[in-house]
Amino acid sequence: MNAKKTSSAKATDGSKVGALLPLFTFAIFVSAALLFLVQPMFAKMVLPKFGGTPAVWSVAMVFFQTVLLAGYAYAHFITRHLQGRQAVIVHLAIMAVAIIFLPLGIASGWNRPPASGEAIWLLGLFTVSIGLPFFALSANGPLLQAWFARTAHPAAKDPYFLYAASNVGSFLALLAYPFVVEPLTRLQQQTFGWSAGFVLLIALIAGCGYLIWNTKDLKASKPAKGETEGKPTWSEAAVWVALAAIPSGLLIAVTNHISTDVAAVPFLWVVPLALYLLTFVLVFSGLAARVHQAAVILQPLFIAALVASQVFEGFDSIFWILTIHIAAFFFTALVCHGELARLRPAPAFLTEFYMWMSAGGMIGGIAAALIAPQIFNWVAEYPILIVLALLCRPGWVWPTGRFGPVFWLLLGMVAAAVLAPAFGYKVPFLSDLAPGTYTYMKWAIGILLVASILISFDSVKYAYVIALCFLTIKAYENIDSRTRYTLRSFFGVHKVNDSYDGRFRVLLHGTTIHGAQRMMTNDFKPYTGRPELTTYYYKSAAIAQAVAQARANKNGPINYAVVGLGTGTLACHKQEKDSVSYYEIDPTTIEIATNPRRYGFSFLAQCAPDAKITLGDARLTIAEAQDGIYDLIVIDAFSSDAIPIHLMTKEAVETYKRKLAPRGILVMHISNRHLELASVVAGIADANGMVVRTHNTTQDDTEVSDDDYKFSGTVTAIVRKPEDFGALDEAKHWNDEKVDQRQWVWTDDYSNVLGAMIRHSRGY
Repeated sequence: MNAKKTSSAKATDGSKVGALLPLFTFAIFVSAALLFLVQPMFAKMVLPKFGGTPAVWSVAMVFFQTVLLAGYAYAHFITRHLQGRQAVIVHLAIMAVAIIFLPLGIASGWNRPPASGEAIWLLGLFTVSIGLPFFALSANGPLLQAWFARTAHPAAKDPYFLYAASNVGSFLALLAYPFVVEPLTRLQQQTFGWSAGFVLLIALIAGCGYLIWNTKDLKASKPAKGETEGKPTWSEAAVWVALAAIPSGLLIAVTNHISTDVAAVPFLWVVPLALYLLTFVLVFSGLAARVHQAAVILQPLFIAALVASQVFEGFDSIFWILTIHIAAFFFTALVCHGELARLRPAPAFLTEFYMWMSAGGMIGGIAAALIAPQIFNWVAEYPILIVLALLCRPGWVWPTGRFGPVFWLLLGMVAAAVLAPAFGYKVPFLSDLAPGTYTYMKWAIGILLVASILISFDSVKYAYVIALCFLTIKAYENIDSRTRYTLRSFFGVHKVNDSYDGRFRVLLHGTTIHGAQRMMTNDFKPYTGRPELTTYYYKSAAIAQAVAQARANKNGPINYAVVGLGTGTLACHKQEKDSVSYYEIDPTTIEIATNPRRYGFSFLAQCAPDAKITLGDARLTIAEAQDGIYDLIVIDAFSSDAIPIHLMTKEAVETYKRKLAPRGILVMHISNRHLELASVVAGIADANGMVVRTHNTTQDDTEVSDDDYKFSGTVTAIVRKPEDFGALDEAKHWNDEKVDQRQWVWTDDYSNVLGAMIRHSRGY
């Protein structure tokens, strides 16, 4: 009888051991998937409150990394200080309390952000809205791995493979969001589905707790025999922090860089983050050594391509640009994380290792998202982090001995030869290469890039040469456009330049011109009088035609609103007794447009000194205006070439429609280098019972001239009834925009930027 009981008990224990690995793996996989699904999903909810600026994702990443560190620290604490059953009960209790926050949504009382301190306010919003659920999820990875490591399962001796499984879940979830979840579901459906997954996860963790309920050594206060010597030192911890911080900061920098010129949307957020997680999967897998070796070899090629894309022609396609930046980031992160995995400690110190690694991630995120914008007036953190990452390559040796001073003297001479011409100094023997011009810079960069690949085995020398490349590009960038001011705000980098010939003062946001004012005539005499209409607002431009038609519909002075201030050029379409109001989210833009003595833009001062400027996101502020007050509303609020999606949804146009007078016209400026938006606007207009015409400027418009800063563009006009188009129906290049029934209408719950990119690439 006793033999039968013993046999039965062994069978039961054997079944439990057999269930350990699949249950723990699945629980970790689900937890990681939920953890990284919530990031783009909730950031997308918050994005409209800040005008669609990419900085929202940067600050969100800081929040996620900070709470991840808190979760790892909590996992480390309860693993070290609580017995097995106590740890299970405490963690399940925290997971259960987090259910109170479901389904996820923006906490009440956090409706409108402040005019300053946006980052701190945003961190507070994330904390009170999703802080506890995210904290509970973040602890699961290291906690479940630590529990598994102290079971009787044969694989428990080296549980780091579960970290790879965790990152597989994260990676697949991140890729699923932009390619499956976002295009096929709405936000409300996403939040309810996520909530169901969270409840399922609690059940899975309870199952894990049941399997290890009688395990006595979950409180691992003492390392196993032979592991005491492997206890991490402070210097080792500092190396872990550095190797984690640099790629973490680079993740934010590269994401901010690529999303500035397209759109602040999950598609462009999650691809770098997914690849970032994939590097962890690879370096903690069985192929880690080979992957790391390959990454060390391939990284210099992609870094060279990254530098070359900023100098040489042929990199205009958005897909080429994205591929180069993302590939350079991927191999750079792979090298750093490969070194991190190679230096990992024994499993007894697993939670401590993860905690230090998470601390590095948080430090890198804070440095790139919060500190760098306060220190630099341009995005200097991107090249700086790349150079620091190159120092993380294996083979770090500082030049010493007899040849050390010679090496640095030689590199100093090279730097002088490359940089001196940018500041007007001639270099002997190089006059044939036209020093001080872009031709000279291209030759210099080309030679430096070839040299960088040849010496990439030496991380210090390699990092120096790439740093010199970035310095050279920065030094020469003012040759064709003389920069007078560079200003950086939460919403991006603004540059006020003089054109090369000095005839125009130009405002750029990112890489896109947001206004230009003539300062001198073509014979180089000071320009006087009412400012000349430029960029997309010249006298015969599509927007000018819409202004004229709105005035004809009103048969008198008009009251018009403009979303997006820029330099205030549209103010000079104002006639006597007209009224104009601006809605602008960026205080820095308002400062530039309203201070002509400092920055030189006098459109507002000379044409509409009484214009009303409302600070804040237009969706929130224009909704407060009186219904039926505007005869014309112009939406032109793109930041660089990124689009504020929340300003062009069904709900947004519904708001604009209420604010329009009976025969009012809504104009949307949708010129874009990367996205096809005319069909999107057509669907939105149709959903609101309105009709739309699209104007594509062609070269037969004699006013279009890049030299005079008058550009062709794409503009849509939306009215309630076809007869409200008036003369626009007979004017050139205004075409009826057909509604594509195959496309879903963009709403506050749904948008598909990837589809717009594909249509643009196909020439639609």
